[in-house]
Amino acid sequence: MSELFDPALSSRIRSVGVIAVLIIDNAEDGPPLAASLLAGGVTAMELTLRTPAAFDALRAIRKEIPDMLAGLGTVLSVDQVQRAVDDGAAFAVAPGFNPRVAGKARELGLSFAPGIATPSDIEGAVELGAKLLKFFPAEPSGGINYLKAIAAPYAHLGLEYIPLGGLNGENLRGYVKEPLVAALGGSWIAPRERIRAGDWNFITAAARDAVASIREVRALLPDSGA
Repeated sequence: MSELFDPALSSRIRSVGVIAVLIIDNAEDGPPLAASLLAGGVTAMELTLRTPAAFDALRAIRKEIPDMLAGLGTVLSVDQVQRAVDDGAAFAVAPGFNPRVAGKARELGLSFAPGIATPSDIEGAVELGAKLLKFFPAEPSGGINYLKAIAAPYAHLGLEYIPLGGLNGENLRGYVKEPLVAALGGSWIAPRERIRAGDWNFITAAARDAVASIREVRALLPDSGA
C-alpha cells in the first residue's frame, strides 16, 4: 500500500522541522503572511479551517507565493477533502482520526496526516497507509514522554509524528531531539492577533527563531554529521 502522505513532501517538511499552524480571518492576509514566514525560513504552512477565509487564502497564496507549501488543517469532512484538492492544497491535516476522511484523501491522492492521541488511533491510521501522523494535543496529552510511550510498539513501522498543541519556543527542544518527531506544528509562530494586525516583522522574527532553535538541536544529535 502506498503511503498516505507523499514521502517527498514529508521529506521537505522534515528538512525544516516546523509547519506554521494558522488561523486567518481575512484572505488578503494570506500572501503577506506566507511571504513573512518564508523570509524567516519556514517553508510550510497549515491554514486551519476554523474560519471561512482559509480556502480563499489558500488560493491567493498558491497564486502569489508559489514557493510556500500551503496546506489545510482542521479537515473534518470528505467534502473538505474534495475542496482541498480542488483548491490545490499541498497537503491536509486533521486533529483526529476519521477513517472516512483519511480514506477520501487516499482516494483523491491528497497527502494527509491524520491526528492521533492513542495507540488505537495509530493502528487505524496505519491501516490506511499513514506513516506521518499528527500528535494532538501534544502537551495536554502528556507531552513527548507520552508520545514516546504510545509510539514504541510501532517503532519498527518507521512512523513519524508532528506534535501540535501547547508547544512554544521554550519547550520545542524536548521534542525536536527525538527521532520520531518529523516536524513541529508551530501555532506560536504567527498568533491570530498578530496576523490580524499585519505584524509581519514579528512573524518573520518568530519563524527565524524557531528554525534556528530546531537547527541548533539537530546539530547536536548523534547522527547529524556535525
